[in-house]
Amino acid sequence: VRLVESGGGLVQPGGSLRLSCAAYGFTLSSYHMSWYRQAPGEGRELVGEISKTGDNIDYLDSVKGRFTISRDNAKNTVYLQMNSLKYDDTAMYYCKARGGPGRPIYWGQGTQVTVAS
Repeated sequence: VRLVESGGGLVQPGGSLRLSCAAYGFTLSSYHMSWYRQAPGEGRELVGEISKTGDNIDYLDSVKGRFTISRDNAKNTVYLQMNSLKYDDTAMYYCKARGGPGRPIYWGQGTQVTVAS
C-alpha cells in the first residue's frame, strides 16, 4: 500500500508543472485526497484538497487561481496542476489519502518542486 508522487522538477518563474499522485494497493475513490508542501525550514502546509467524488475542492489562498487539483478515480490518481509558478512555491510536495473514521491515512514520499531562474 503506497502513494507515489511524480512530476516535480526545476522550472522558471511563471512556468507550469503537473504533479501526479498514484495509489497502489488501495482504491483511491474511497479517500479524501490532499496536497501538502514543505519548504526548507518550514512546517508542512496544506495546499489543497479534493473530496472523494471531486465535487468539493479547496485551496490555500496563495495558490488560488494558479493551482488546480483533480482526480481520475479510474486511474487511481490525483493531480496537481501548477501554473504561474513563483519562487515561494519551491518546496517538497506531498499527497495524502484520508479514508475517514477508522481508516488509515497514507502519505507519499514527496516530489521536489524548485522554481528558479
